[in-house]
Amino acid sequence: MCEMRFVKKRIVISAACLMFAFHCTCDVIKLESSNIDTILKNNELVFVNFYADWCRFSQMLTPVFKDASDLVAKEYPTAGQVVFGRVDCDRETGIASRFHVNKYPTMKLFRAGQLVKREYRGKRSAESLRDFVREQLRDPVQEFTSLDTIYELPRVKRNIIGYFTSKESPEFETYSKVAKILKDDCFFYAGFGEVSQPERTTGDNIIFKPIGESNPEMVYLGSLTNKDLLTAWSQDKCVPLVREITFANGEELTEEGLPFLILFHKKEDTESLEIYKKEVSRLVNFKSSVNFLMADCETFSHPLHHLGKTVRDCPLVAIDSFKHMYMFPNFDEISNPGKLKQFILDLHSGKLHREFHHGPDPATKAPPAVQSKAPPAPSKAAGKPSATTGQAKQEAKSEQSKPVETSPPESIFKALKPSEHRYTVIRNRDEL
Repeated sequence: MCEMRFVKKRIVISAACLMFAFHCTCDVIKLESSNIDTILKNNELVFVNFYADWCRFSQMLTPVFKDASDLVAKEYPTAGQVVFGRVDCDRETGIASRFHVNKYPTMKLFRAGQLVKREYRGKRSAESLRDFVREQLRDPVQEFTSLDTIYELPRVKRNIIGYFTSKESPEFETYSKVAKILKDDCFFYAGFGEVSQPERTTGDNIIFKPIGESNPEMVYLGSLTNKDLLTAWSQDKCVPLVREITFANGEELTEEGLPFLILFHKKEDTESLEIYKKEVSRLVNFKSSVNFLMADCETFSHPLHHLGKTVRDCPLVAIDSFKHMYMFPNFDEISNPGKLKQFILDLHSGKLHREFHHGPDPATKAPPAVQSKAPPAPSKAAGKPSATTGQAKQEAKSEQSKPVETSPPESIFKALKPSEHRYTVIRNRDEL
C-alpha cells in the first residue's frame, strides 16, 4: 500500500515536472549580453520584444507577447525553429544601442542571427503576433514546373529566378537563405533538374528580372555558395534607390532617420519619374544621408497644400527634414548639372534652414571699381546735407540690412512617425 502511494506520488511529481518543462520551452527568454549572440545564432527565428518596465505600453504588451509565445511553441515545437525573447533596455543599454532601439516597445525579428530590416508594427494581440511568425516561417521560394511560368512572368514586380540541379544542393541552400532575408523586397522562384536544364548550360545560375519589359535581365556572376555576396547582390537589385512612400510604409521610412527628398508626381506621369531617377542615380553617395522617395500627388495632396501647391502643380520636388519642408525651386531645372546636388548640400549645411527663416543669404558684392578721376567737390551752393536727409538715408540703409522673416511650413511627414499613442518614443537628437 505504501509502495503504491509512493508510485502514485512519483507519477504526480513527474507529470508536474513535465508540465513545468513544457512551460519553460514556450516561455519568453530573457536576453542579456551574455547569451544573446548564442540564442540568435542557434535558432532559425528569434522574435524579440525590446521594452522598459516603466513604459505603460511595454507593460500592456508583456502578457500578450507571452501568450503569443505559448501559441507559437505549440504550433512549432521543433527545437531551434523559433523562440521569443525579451530585452530590458534599461538594464541592457548596450543591446538596445546595438539594434538602434528608439521607442518602447519595439519588436524586431532575427533570422539565422541576422536582423530582419522590417520590424513588427501590426496589431498587438497574441493571434496577430502568431500569424506574423507563421508568415515569416513560410517558404518564400516558389517552385516552377515549367519554364513558361518564368518566361511569361509579368514584369511589374522585381523577380529573382534560380536554376538548380537539385533542392539538396548547397547552391540552393544558400539561395533559400537569401530569399528568406529579402522576402519582403523581391519575389523568388526556383526550378530543379530537367525543368531548369535549358537554362543551366553553364551550370546552376541565378538571374534578376527587373520591372519593365524593356529592361534587360541581369545575371549573378559571384559564387553561388557565398551567402554574403549573394545577399549583397540581391539587395542591390531588390531594394531600389528611389522608393515609393505610402501610408503603409511611412512609419518605417521615418524611423530610418534620414530626411526625405520626394518627387510628387501623378501616377500616369512616368516621364518625370524617369528624369528624377536619372538625376538621383548620380547622387548615390548621398544614400546614407537622404532617403530618395517618390509619392503620388493625389494620395499626398495635403503636403502639397502645405507648400502652397496643388495636384495641378505636379511634378515637383521637396525635402522634408521632419522639422521643415523645403521646395526645389523649379522641376524643369532638375537636370541642370549640380542643381539637385546643391539642394541637398544646402540642407545639410543649414543654408535652407537659415534662408527659410531670414530670407536669401546676402549676395556677395563686387568691390567698387577704382575711379580714375577724383569726384567733383560739392559746390558751396549745395551746402551740407540736412539732418533730415541724412537720417532718411540711415533709416533706409538700416531697413535694407534687416533680415526678411518668412513663415516656415512645418514638416508634414513627421506625422507618420511612431505614434505616442502606441510607443514611448526616445528623443536623442535634434532634427534638421
